[in-house]
Amino acid sequence: MVILASGSPRRRELLQMIFDNFAVIPADIDETADKKIAVEKMPEYLARKKARYVFENGHDSDVVIGSDTAVFIDGKMLGKPKNEDDAFKMLKKLSGKTHKVITGCCVISPLGCKTFSKTTKVEFYKLYDEEILEYIKTGEPMDKAGAYGIQGKGAMLVKKIEGDYLNVVGLPVAKLNRVIRKSGIIPT
Repeated sequence: MVILASGSPRRRELLQMIFDNFAVIPADIDETADKKIAVEKMPEYLARKKARYVFENGHDSDVVIGSDTAVFIDGKMLGKPKNEDDAFKMLKKLSGKTHKVITGCCVISPLGCKTFSKTTKVEFYKLYDEEILEYIKTGEPMDKAGAYGIQGKGAMLVKKIEGDYLNVVGLPVAKLNRVIRKSGIIPT
């Protein structure tokens, strides 16, 4: 059985591009940043941690996919906002600038473990305070890394992207599919 170790509805929808049938078991882990891990390696580290948690807790004969997405600007990682004020600060920081969205993925099965990261550059328009506040009122930023969802109303903030759009949504489907098919960790 294939298991997605994430409760994200976006990831669930994207994984359907690769698999018709899979289970969803969100990993109940501490996502606190480990100071020993390089900041841009955190999504890959957390993806591995999520996949390993589900794999080691009753699913060691299954294929488990973990994923984590974060936004990076000025050498710092922006996770999900704690509240509306935090969301405002994040969006203000991203305003008029280019940032990186990095998604880490881990696929673990009885045949092995493979991890990777994918990076996409996203440039925002210069945002006005009223525009940011209006977007925050939609509620959309509150459960998304960097306080925006490119697949929703957050698309209105984006001037351009360089790289994989689906990576910004939360799962680099094409790369994940290739890793799964070529790694030999899923029996064919």
